[in-house]
Amino acid sequence: MIKTIIKEQVSQALKTCGFSAGRDFNVEVPPNTEFGDYSTNAAMVLCKENKKAPKEMAEALVKELKKNKYFKKLKIDGPGFINIFLAPSLYQNILWEIHEKGVDYAQSDYGKGEKVLLEFVSANPTGPLNIVSARAAAFGDTLYRVMKYVGYNPTREFYVNDAGNQVDILAESLELRLREIQGERIGDFPFEAYHGEYVKHLAQKLNTQEGNRMFMMTEKDRMDHLKEFALSEILGMQRNSLEKFDVEFEAWVSEKTLRAEGVVEEVLSYLTEADCTYEKEEAIWFKSEEYGDDKDRVLMKSDGSITYFVPDLAYHLTKIQRGYTTLIDIFGPDHHGYVPRLRAAFRALGYDDSMLEIIYLQQVNLYEGGEKVKMSKRAGKIVTMDDLISEVGKDAARYFFIARKANAHLNFDLELAKQKDNENPVYYCQYAHARISSVIKKARKDKMTPRKYRREHALRLVKPEEHALIGKLAELPELLIQVAEYREPHRLTVWAEETCALFHRYYSKHRVVVAKNKDLTRGRLLLLERVRSSLALVFNLMGVSAPDKM
Repeated sequence: MIKTIIKEQVSQALKTCGFSAGRDFNVEVPPNTEFGDYSTNAAMVLCKENKKAPKEMAEALVKELKKNKYFKKLKIDGPGFINIFLAPSLYQNILWEIHEKGVDYAQSDYGKGEKVLLEFVSANPTGPLNIVSARAAAFGDTLYRVMKYVGYNPTREFYVNDAGNQVDILAESLELRLREIQGERIGDFPFEAYHGEYVKHLAQKLNTQEGNRMFMMTEKDRMDHLKEFALSEILGMQRNSLEKFDVEFEAWVSEKTLRAEGVVEEVLSYLTEADCTYEKEEAIWFKSEEYGDDKDRVLMKSDGSITYFVPDLAYHLTKIQRGYTTLIDIFGPDHHGYVPRLRAAFRALGYDDSMLEIIYLQQVNLYEGGEKVKMSKRAGKIVTMDDLISEVGKDAARYFFIARKANAHLNFDLELAKQKDNENPVYYCQYAHARISSVIKKARKDKMTPRKYRREHALRLVKPEEHALIGKLAELPELLIQVAEYREPHRLTVWAEETCALFHRYYSKHRVVVAKNKDLTRGRLLLLERVRSSLALVFNLMGVSAPDKM
């Protein structure tokens, strides 16, 4: 908001001075406040096209900009940077504008209603959701919320891999546990089977419901029944976990259903018609190397079974057929080799592969007591999403998972997440919201708040700490657009922590309620109300609660 205002004023000054502006220029916050509130490189980047020395051009711009009431002081630094010190009136006007627009002042239509499909989590339905899935859930859901807030038309989707070898192994694992319960000796439990306690619990439930009837079926009917039961139970567990984590999906797409609908055969036909396949060693291959992959890929094996790539491609083509123009897949680090062949297939079928965006979330390492917790899903040594929520709470879990960039490894410190002090960033930020709520509540009780705020109240805010807080509020509309555009939810946590730090410093230095000066009190209460509502908005976008007391 402030950057936009400054840029508009500099652009106007360029026109007034007769300078052309064929290139864009920047307005940035200097690394040191001694250099100004903001700075611009306009003279540096536009001097060549205007055939002026950078310093000469900067001097002309400064002379014109000094006429602007929003600029208290302007200074030329180095070869031609213009450092800008803002007048209090600009901050006061911005606060009043934020107040007039209301709680949704940061909302925009930047996305222009573009249909975006966000696929995330999509964990195999072979066990409870773990902390890797929890990171994907927090990241994907936060990105969805922000994209929707700034004008996109996003959808959250969960792809259920309910066909294939891993489901067969799950059913076999369940059968073995069921036989154990019924007294059979099965020897050593197979290494490749699923060892988790949840398989035993499923077997106990199935035994209670079905008893010996399971072993009166044919082997095929029994395996089909075991698959159906296990998938239904585990998907129910996953849905419940996501609900506790405050994550919803508009759609759950089943691989099994896609196969039954013939979509997989359609894809094979499309690739064959596009002359992108060939036969070798009784298998059908995709000429993916011709379209940018590092080698050709098998589509159908010699035994007639298809590779997992085919239904995944079919699924992605259904996304396009449903009208989505941007497809965002949020994957773990083990999917890097999968993407080149998918892009190659898009190109082979005549689709623009740039519509496909892949975000890789790096590894999550869980630490407890300073030591790394070892996990293995197959061996049953997992920390589930439910375990984590029980241990640290939904708010801390979601916040910690989005506090790091997607491409950065995440070390999750359980002890820190549970701390009730300022070392814990979640507590630190929520406490700021609660403290502001307490101040406003007391002011209302003491009848210090007005029935309606007036612009004059904002004019009482002249302290640098007040201007710093207003500056952070003014950043929010552009920040949310950046989160959506660059797919970087971690920017929300950075903004929240910086804003809360400014508030805590302000509160420790200045009294909000000044009994002998009602207008000053109301100006400060106006500021705090806007800080509180902005924090509540950012918390909501992160899926974190905004407590009024702690």
